[in-house]
Amino acid sequence: MTGSKILYQITPKIVSFLFIVLFVYTATSKFIDIKQFCLRLERFPMISSYAIWIAWGVPIIEVLISILFFFPKYTLTALYASFSLMSIFTIYIMLVLNLSNDIPCSCGGILQALNWKEHLIFNIVFIALALLGILLIKKSKKHLLNKNTAQ
Repeated sequence: MTGSKILYQITPKIVSFLFIVLFVYTATSKFIDIKQFCLRLERFPMISSYAIWIAWGVPIIEVLISILFFFPKYTLTALYASFSLMSIFTIYIMLVLNLSNDIPCSCGGILQALNWKEHLIFNIVFIALALLGILLIKKSKKHLLNKNTAQ
């Protein structure tokens, strides 16, 4: 297996797998304790009036994005959606860090154990992974297109 095949074909699959694990895990944790998730969201003043919508919407979106990853045709779309969702979560964390210290993490499962700064780093890593997957898929498609037009 050549290095370029690993880079362009396997790396995006690994990134996709990591997002599937992350989103299915966190969505499941949120669904299991949806009331607690909603209560935590209600404690943040800027979104408290939308807490119920966010409490149901976020895990549903996470599951839908995870499903997209199972269809190769939609992997790039799923990566863009993952990048967007993780960016929104990161903006939320930056607001919490700048506006309040006592807002509990509204994430599910073991991610609740992270402090806000660790969570910020975690999110930035996943944003970088999404960007890596997007760039590799786009470059792979461009390379394939160039290869086909050269023949």
